[in-house]
Amino acid sequence: MFQEAPIYRQLVAERGDVPAQVRGEAERIRSDLQRVMPPLRPSAPTAAEHTWSGAPAGLALPPGTQQG
Repeated sequence: MFQEAPIYRQLVAERGDVPAQVRGEAERIRSDLQRVMPPLRPSAPTAAEHTWSGAPAGLALPPGTQQG
């Protein structure tokens, strides 16, 4: 995509491939987080959760949120 643009090649030569560096760092962080915090399994809403009157069926407010 951008690799075809001359300005992109010039910026990569001057500054490095910042988007690739960011993607690599994001992947490393995601991997670290999965190691220390495995993904949560979806669970059924608890009785303590309140349904917001304007929300579609099945949506609930986070615990501790008060309806106004």
